[in-house]
Amino acid sequence: MLKRFWLWLGRLVGRLLLILVVVGALGWGLGEAYYAWKFSGPVSTEEEIPKDEAAMTQGIIEDAIRIVEQHRDNTRVLRDAHAKAHGCVKAEMTVLQNLVPELRHGVLVEPGKTWQAWMRLSNGNAYPQFDSARDARGMAIKLLDVPGEKLLSSKATAGDQDFVMFNNSLFFVRDVAEYKQNFAAQASGQKIRAFFPSLDPRTWEVRHLFIALKTLAPAPDSPVDATYSSIAPFKLGPNNIKYRVVPDPQSCPRYELPEQNTALPNFLRNALYQQLSLDRVPACFALQVQRQNPNYYMPIEDTSVEWSEDISPFETVATIRVAAQDFDTREQNLFCDNLSFNPWHALPEHRPIGGINRLRKAVYEAVSVYRHQRNAAPQSR
Repeated sequence: MLKRFWLWLGRLVGRLLLILVVVGALGWGLGEAYYAWKFSGPVSTEEEIPKDEAAMTQGIIEDAIRIVEQHRDNTRVLRDAHAKAHGCVKAEMTVLQNLVPELRHGVLVEPGKTWQAWMRLSNGNAYPQFDSARDARGMAIKLLDVPGEKLLSSKATAGDQDFVMFNNSLFFVRDVAEYKQNFAAQASGQKIRAFFPSLDPRTWEVRHLFIALKTLAPAPDSPVDATYSSIAPFKLGPNNIKYRVVPDPQSCPRYELPEQNTALPNFLRNALYQQLSLDRVPACFALQVQRQNPNYYMPIEDTSVEWSEDISPFETVATIRVAAQDFDTREQNLFCDNLSFNPWHALPEHRPIGGINRLRKAVYEAVSVYRHQRNAAPQSR
C-alpha cells in the first residue's frame, strides 16, 4: 500500500511539474509575442516631454538629497549614486583617423585628434560597500580643454566634455514618472514597492525588475574588464545615438591580471593599482556609437528598451588609452571625490536627449552643488 502511495505521489508531482513547464512556456511565448507587438516601429526621432515632468523632477531631487544625507561618511556628504570610486586615472582619447564623415561632429570632428581626460571608475551604490557585493559598475570620462560653449557649465567646468556610463545596456525604468515612483520607494527603504507599487498587477514592473537584477551583477576581475554603456540616447550632430566603451586589449601589451583576493573590501581598486601602478601595463578601450534607425523600435524616451545591434551595429569612433601611472594617493583621491560629472557638460553636438537625460541635468547639478556646499569643498571641475 505504501508503495502504491509513493507511485501515485510521484505521478502527481510529475504531472504538476509538466503543467508548470507548459504554463511557463506558454506564458513566456505570450510575453514574447506581446513585447514583439508592443516594441515595434516606427518611432519618433524627436523628444516628447510630458507636461508634469518638471514637478516630478523636483520631487526626485528632494529624494536624492535625502539619500546623500542618509549615507554620509562621517562628516562628508557622498554622491547619491556611484559613491565609491576605484580610482580616478588620467587617460587619452584619440579620434579614429578613418572616421566616416557622417560621425565627425563635436569632439570627433577632427580625425586623429587626441584629447586629454580624467576617467573615474566606480561602484553604483549610494553607500561604499564591499566590491564583492552585487552592484552596478560605472565609468565616467571627462575630456579636458574642449573649446566651445557647453550646454551646462560653471567656471570650473567650462572646458569639459563628459561621458557618463554604467555596465548594462538597459536601465530599469522607462521614464521620469517611473523613476520617481521607483526612487521614492527605494529612498524610503521599500524596495519591493519599487517594482510592485500596489496590489494591482497592471502596475507591476516585472520586466524592469529582471533588468535591475541583471544590473546588480557580480564584480568583474578588474574595472577595466567591463563594457560601459550610455543607456540613454544623445545627439551626435544630426544623428541620434547611444554610445558605449568596450575593452580593446589587442591595442595594448598583453596582460594577465594576477588572481585577486576578492574577500578584500576594495579588491577592484587593488586590481587597477596592480595593473597600472605595480606592473606598469596600460589599459585600452574603444569608444563606439550606435545610430538610431527610427523605422524600428529604437525609442528615445524609453531607456528600458535595447536598440538592436542586428539592425544598427555599433561603430568605433575613437580609442581610449589609460597609461601606466600612480593614481592611488591621498591628494588624487580627494581630487577624484570633488570631481563633478554630468552628461550635460557637453557641446551642443553631443546634447543628451530623452527623459532620463533631462532628469540627469537637474538632479546631477543639484546634488553636486549641495554636496560641495555641505563638504565646504571647491568643485574642482
